[in-house]
Amino acid sequence: MFKKKLAWPAAAAVLFWMGSTAPSAAQATRDYISIVGSSTVYPFATVVAEQFGKTTAFKTPKIESTGSGGGFKLFCSGVGVGHPDITNSSRRIKASEFETCTSKGVSDVVEVKIGYDGIVAANSRRAPQLSITRKDLFLALAKQVPDANSQKLVPNPYKTWNQVNPALPAVRIEVLGPPPTSGTRDAFVELVMEQGAGSFDWIKAMQKTDSRQFTAISQTIREDGAYIEAGENDNLIVQKLEANPNAIGIFGYSFLDQNTDKIQGARVEGVEPTFEAIADGSYPVSRPLFFYVKKVHVGRIPGMREYLDEFSSEKAWGMDGYLSDKGLIPLPDAERRQFHQNAKELKTLTLDQLK
Repeated sequence: MFKKKLAWPAAAAVLFWMGSTAPSAAQATRDYISIVGSSTVYPFATVVAEQFGKTTAFKTPKIESTGSGGGFKLFCSGVGVGHPDITNSSRRIKASEFETCTSKGVSDVVEVKIGYDGIVAANSRRAPQLSITRKDLFLALAKQVPDANSQKLVPNPYKTWNQVNPALPAVRIEVLGPPPTSGTRDAFVELVMEQGAGSFDWIKAMQKTDSRQFTAISQTIREDGAYIEAGENDNLIVQKLEANPNAIGIFGYSFLDQNTDKIQGARVEGVEPTFEAIADGSYPVSRPLFFYVKKVHVGRIPGMREYLDEFSSEKAWGMDGYLSDKGLIPLPDAERRQFHQNAKELKTLTLDQLK
């Protein structure tokens, strides 16, 4: 009854779905969990889904890698079997996205933080390992950069890495990275570009005096070919780095961890991207990972509660769990216990928590 062509008002759809305590044959027209979202979380969710399919009587969930932003658009579009049950994200949901969810009838959303991940700048093992700073990356990738002789902004003139920093190689700047719909792109902008821009005192001062200008400077990536949007397939970036030793790729640590025979991560501010450095916070470019659940779908779509139990179990996301073998950096013990309890109780998120 939830085929998109009916186009029911969101409120009516929610009331209809919630009107029954158990799914009827008419309601439960999908017998598998539908998951969308982050390409960074995708490998972890896939492992959990495969384990879930093997060890329970439920079907293996179907997962689509759409990017975090694309996932929220699909997730927030409505309730019912025509819409995803879960969305993965490599950043926290934005207040504006939460409001969109609410306006479409997706009013009860459960937030589950699953662990941490680092963002790496990696290159082929056939090239020297890089040691780079966030200031270097900002100067290499921003659309406008500070003039070398004044406190003015100019179109980015840098063509090679050694023009940015004489200690870097004399090769063309060519960075393969995520598109704007990606949570990795959002996190890269926040953790790298904004920090790099803030290394210039007069730009950093704009955060207080002209925040809109600061945002424009720090978040606008150059479009002259130095930065290449490589889509949501991080495995494709790895393949391109193998083929081009001069290129650098931007993606989550887990993809580096699974491809250490082919690629290597750059030291950032002198720290290598390792499991231990991300876990203890010494690696400067790390971020939390999440997934979000429609509470109203639990009990209506078969296996939802059981999937949450599997993902939030110690055997999956614990310190010695199977997800750590795939590169996930586990949450501290107390935080894991809290989010396991939140998932078990289906504790819903509020807008105030996002402001």
